[in-house]
Amino acid sequence: MPAVEQHIDAFLSNDDSPDIGNPIHSTEVAKKYGFKGALVGGVTVWGWATPAVIEALGASWLDRGWADVFFRQPTYPGDRLAIALTPGSDISPEGYSLTMTNQDGVVCVVGAVGLGDAPWFDEYVIPGKMTAEPSPDPIPPIVLGETPIDVDWRPKEDDTGADVLEEYWSRSHPEADSRFLGDPPRLHPGWIAGRGERVMRHNVSMPQSIHFRSRIQHLAPAYGHQPITTGAHLLSIEDRKGHHAANFDCLVRDASGTDIAMLRHWTIIRVRPVDEG
Repeated sequence: MPAVEQHIDAFLSNDDSPDIGNPIHSTEVAKKYGFKGALVGGVTVWGWATPAVIEALGASWLDRGWADVFFRQPTYPGDRLAIALTPGSDISPEGYSLTMTNQDGVVCVVGAVGLGDAPWFDEYVIPGKMTAEPSPDPIPPIVLGETPIDVDWRPKEDDTGADVLEEYWSRSHPEADSRFLGDPPRLHPGWIAGRGERVMRHNVSMPQSIHFRSRIQHLAPAYGHQPITTGAHLLSIEDRKGHHAANFDCLVRDASGTDIAMLRHWTIIRVRPVDEG
């Protein structure tokens, strides 16, 4: 099990504008919350680790592999990230430890990856609803102490047509791996991880959010050019030193009814204002 190291120059995968769906990924709004610039989205940063993970574990990781990824510090556009995979981890001695470290020596991402079923596989809560439904009208805000927890959310269907995936590639992964460009193309791990934020915003609203952790279990080969449905079960909403964080589990299913991934997703749904310390 050799160590693997790769590098990437970070960039925004969205327009740097406060008018985007999640304006924490814009310079104007991020600075209001004490950040030095726009935050690069967590699932985008995680997706940049895919080539290194495949180099370490092989392409079979895409079919039945896992990842536990924690975003400790922001990644900003222009950061030079060193992506390092080291054999062994606290989670699994057969897996790899993951770090993503910027040019200043700041460890932005820590985690672990491995083959087969994750050690925490049995902890997932499987949503009871998997038939796509429209968003509520109006979409309610998500609020600590008010939004019901331990409930299923409305499943969301996503299109993975050629135009949709081309847009994803052009914004997030311009140096595309050919295995994700076939007909049909494989769905990228970054795209799969992104279903968490998508299904959340399908059900609830918030001014901005910051994704800070994912546990991802790939279950089967995942291909585009078909509808993909994500169901979710909201586990908790908690106060974390003034930030409010939501934690929910997702099941991702293809058009044939095959379950392709499970996600446990943590995201800050209320960012603590600077004047609160």
